[in-house]
Amino acid sequence: MKKTLLTLGIFILFSAFRVQPFEDVIRAIRSGDAAQVSQYFDNTLEISLPDKSSSYNRNQAQQVLQDFFSSNAVRDFEILHTSENADAKYCIGNLKTSNGTFRTTIFMKQKGNRTLLQEIRFEK
Repeated sequence: MKKTLLTLGIFILFSAFRVQPFEDVIRAIRSGDAAQVSQYFDNTLEISLPDKSSSYNRNQAQQVLQDFFSSNAVRDFEILHTSENADAKYCIGNLKTSNGTFRTTIFMKQKGNRTLLQEIRFEK
């Protein structure tokens, strides 16, 4: 019985650590903080915007995201759907900005001992 409780406790603790990066990214997007979001970028990141879509290295991706937030002041981010499997998590939501609402998709994946942002899409 003690072994089962210990195993369950370790699982819950591990699960809590896996969720934290995802929640941090959501909070940073809600505040329009590209620097905070960039802490979770993988080496390359796919960013899709209404007028362009490309893969960027970490520095380029931060600048693209910062430019997007500068042009579209964030007012709120409402999560509509989330899903996860053993090593990945994503969500779809509505990013409300000064220039309207963007349907936003965020995809993160476990790589080694870190959960990293792989893709982010903003669709008008």
